[in-house]
This record gives sequence, C-alpha cells and structure tokens, in this order.
Amino acid sequence: MKASRWLAIILAGWTLLACASLPEVDPERAKARASAVPAVVTSSGKLPRQTTEELLRKRWAKSTLDLKAQATLEEAATGVPLIAGNKVQLLFDGPQTMAEMMKAIAAAKDHINFETYIFDQDELGMKFADLLIKKQREGVVVNVIYDSVGTIGVPQEFFDHMREGGIKLLAFNPVNPARARGNGWILNNRDHRKMLIVDGKVGFTGGINISDTYSRSSPFRGGSGGGKPSGGGSSPARAKSPDDVGWRDTHVRIEGPAVQAMQWLFVQAWIEQDADDLRDAKYFIPVAPAGDKVVRVLGSKPEGRFEIYKAILLAMQEAKKSIHITCAYFVPDDQLLQALIDAAHRGVDVQLVLPSVSDSGLVFHAGRAFYQPLLEGGVKIYELKLSVLHAKTAVIDGVWSTVGSTNLDRRSFLHNSEVNVIVMGDVFGLEMENAFKEDLRNSTEVTIAAWNKRPLITRMKEWMARVWDYWL
Repeated sequence: MKASRWLAIILAGWTLLACASLPEVDPERAKARASAVPAVVTSSGKLPRQTTEELLRKRWAKSTLDLKAQATLEEAATGVPLIAGNKVQLLFDGPQTMAEMMKAIAAAKDHINFETYIFDQDELGMKFADLLIKKQREGVVVNVIYDSVGTIGVPQEFFDHMREGGIKLLAFNPVNPARARGNGWILNNRDHRKMLIVDGKVGFTGGINISDTYSRSSPFRGGSGGGKPSGGGSSPARAKSPDDVGWRDTHVRIEGPAVQAMQWLFVQAWIEQDADDLRDAKYFIPVAPAGDKVVRVLGSKPEGRFEIYKAILLAMQEAKKSIHITCAYFVPDDQLLQALIDAAHRGVDVQLVLPSVSDSGLVFHAGRAFYQPLLEGGVKIYELKLSVLHAKTAVIDGVWSTVGSTNLDRRSFLHNSEVNVIVMGDVFGLEMENAFKEDLRNSTEVTIAAWNKRPLITRMKEWMARVWDYWL
C-alpha cells in the first residue's frame, strides 16, 4: 500500500495541471429526474411497476429515510437498478473472510473470476494462489486481474507460477508503458476493486486484499476470526501488544442475481484492458433467488459516471436520523465535507470511526486536517485503537448500508476503479449498526478541546499532507 501511495505522489509532478474534478451532486435535480417507483430486476428480468411496489412495501418498513424515494434518487443519479432476491452475509476481518472465500473456491465447478488490488507473495498469498492453481488443473476456468501498482513489490515469478499452472492473468494498467494495452497509459489510474465471483452464483467484495496482514483478526473479532459481533454483549478480547494487532476490515458474501452484476463489472474491466478473450465458461447463467435482500451493485472507474460518489453523497444529503461511517482513508472533498456538517446541523447523529494508526502516514495526516471543521460542525469523531483500520463501510438511518472498496477520498472517486454494494433494509442495517457499535467500543473519541491542544508538529504534518491530498 505504501509503495502505491508514494508512486502517486511522484506522478503528481508530471500531471499536476491535469487535475480532474468531481461532479456537483444536487438532490433537488435528482428528484426532478427521478421516477415514482425505482426499477427492480430479478433473475427473471425487470419487475412490473405494481409488483415492484408490492415488493418494496413488504420489504421496507416505514423508517426515517424513505427508502423508495432514496432508491429512485440513486437510480436517477447512477442509472443502475436495484436487484432483488439476494442473500448478503457480513464478514469481518481477514481470517473469517479468507475462510469463506477459500471454501467457495474449493467448491467451484465451472469458473472463478478474481480481481484484486494487492496479491502478495507471502504465506497467505501462496496458499490462495495454490488453491486457484489446483482448481484450474481440475478443469475450472480461473481468471485473475491484479493491479500493477498494488503488486509493484511482488516478484514476477509469483504470477508466472500461476500462469504456468494454467491461470489466465491480467496485470491492470502496467507500470511499464511499453506493456500498456487498452485505453491508453495513465499510470495514476488504478484498479482498487476486490471481487471474487465463483460460478456466477457466489460473489465477494469489500476492502480485503490478499496479504498476510489479514492473517490475524482485529480486537473487533476477539481473535476468533468468525461469528457475529456481540452488538451489546461483553467487550471483545484486546490485543496483548502492538505486535499482536490485526487489520480491521469488512467484506460481504453475496448469493443471488446481484452476483451477475458483479460478473459484468469483471468482464468489462477485462475487455477495457484490451486483454485476450476470456476463455469459454458459463459466466452468465440464470441465477435463482437466494434471499430477500434488495441491493444495488455500483462500479466506478476513472473518467466514468461517478456512480459510487453520487450514491454516497445523496444518502448523506437525505439522511434524517444517523450517518455512521467507518473509513480507512478519509480525505473528503468539499461536497462530502459539507454534507456531513450540514447533516449534523439539522440534527442528524453523524459519527465517524477513523484510524489511530495507518499504513499511509500522509493520508492519515491529510484526513486529520479536516477534524477541526468537522468537530466544530457537530460531527463526532472516533479513532480505532489496537488495529489497522482498512474497512470502508457506512450505514445511514439504520436502513441504507454500503460495503465496498471505496475510501472517502478523491483518489477513490477520480482515479480508481472501485466497487460498492448498497443493501437496502433494516435487517442488514441492524447488523451494520451492531458492527459500528463494536468499532466504537474499540475507539477513543476525539474532542474539540483535546484537538485544539495538539502539538505544533502535528499541525505542520496536517498542513503538509493537505498540499498533496488530491494525490493520496
């Protein structure tokens, strides 16, 4: 992670005059374009309007946030429909997520499509690669996209080993321009997605990369690597020392028609890199309903339509009761910053769980440079202890939830390919709220009084980091 951040800063000297900008997101304009009822698709196609209304009335109890209205706003802004009939499982930290992913890979019958930012050659990375090679040798088609900057320190022999095992690999946007293919060479544009799709039926996404940093669980999980958050029971076990610290992250496992939307994002990424054709497999098959969750799968990319940015910002702007965010790299643009402060001013409970330590010092200090206006605006800030925070999640009014790869910074919205899943409804929202409460228990509140007493050297680091915040 550090290498890619520093490389981005070096690139800033080359492209400083070509800064891209984020679009204005106006909820009133979205309302003017929104239809009365959002589009909902299933494995059988788009639902008729009456059926859609009945489904949404049944699934979504009356809440502070009008989910039907919010869904139409998001559709107007992103052009992406809701997908019904899904099962969504919340996964915490590396051990639980890796166990579920490897279990799904081991059960694969037809194909495995895997897309990741980091794929390290370490104990966990080798175990993951060997399992993929094993499935390829069993006749399962395995395709892998890995980011060239995210894996810049990984020996090429590691990927050659997988290629020799029959796996089809694609290095996204190679660092060497001579190897670039597809839509030109823009080194600052990266593939930050983390997606695993198995047989077109099971999908995983979130913040977790393939690296030994995820071999230990955070205090959130009490070192167990599995199970559900207590949501009100006893406090989880603490790490015994800083050396025992795990990474706090979140992933989701999805079954149902929404997996096909993830599949399409993978195929698009492969095609846009002008790679060789994907080998024949049953990538797009009819997928039966697997649960009752209504979700929206959003993929964004550089020079795209900013789908994830628009959806998150609209949800903040429309929040009535609460905005609870857990974010690893928090360097908001002016609109996001103002949306959080405006929400707090209108009485919304806005709480942020941010890192107390980070694998990227510049991003850490750039994010802290925003504490003053946030705290003065009524936003509550907490810093997670005894864990490296890497999660990117939000739950709004307890009914609108998102889990994905997207951080709240310009890099994620402007220069990265990202993927987020939005889950609508209070059942999953309650799971997200319970997870957020667990994070709060392992965090320390940053008060305005304490913040105003921070040392001068800290203020200088914040100022210097803010100079580069566009590139972090």
